[in-house]
Amino acid sequence: MKTVFKYFGEWDAEGVEIKDPGLRRYIVLEPKLVLHTCGRHANKQFAKAQVNIVERLINKLMKSGPGVKKLRGKFIRGGKACGKKQKTYNIVKRAFKIIAERTGKNPVQVLVDAIQNSAPREETTRITYGGITYYVAVDAAPQRRVDTALKNIAAGAYAASFKNKTPIEECLAEEIILAANNDVKSFAVSQKEEIERIAKGAR
Repeated sequence: MKTVFKYFGEWDAEGVEIKDPGLRRYIVLEPKLVLHTCGRHANKQFAKAQVNIVERLINKLMKSGPGVKKLRGKFIRGGKACGKKQKTYNIVKRAFKIIAERTGKNPVQVLVDAIQNSAPREETTRITYGGITYYVAVDAAPQRRVDTALKNIAAGAYAASFKNKTPIEECLAEEIILAANNDVKSFAVSQKEEIERIAKGAR
């Protein structure tokens, strides 16, 4: 009999739908017994595309920024959970429970919807020609779209919890739910729309 692993022992990936065909290859949903690959993918280019999407969210929450970042008009210091995998694992686990209680849906599906809604399809790049630098619009690569969405979801959760009594797991759950509903109140969705707006002006 085949053993079926579940996320945090409660939710499985059965029935989770990825509607965006461009992202299907880069959103890995197969649950693991432990969401910790010990960075085995780090030395191989693009190998992170094979890492489970929930573990990638955990890893993004552990990232530290250089010095102080400004988000939503607030200054936050990077590295709140840098290197603390167990701490971040528990944050995501509690956030998933909050999502399940508030929406009545599988939190894995809600996370996938949030990533799809906050992944920019177009962005800008700098080109220097004849000593003149200008911006042109380019299509965003699928893996970069997933990276950007996860980064902004994590950044939005930390920005909402900065100098706030609301626990980080509630802020993360709220950010994921808003992004899944394609709500502009979501930091990740608003960032996506800003990136696409700038790209549209650079066409």
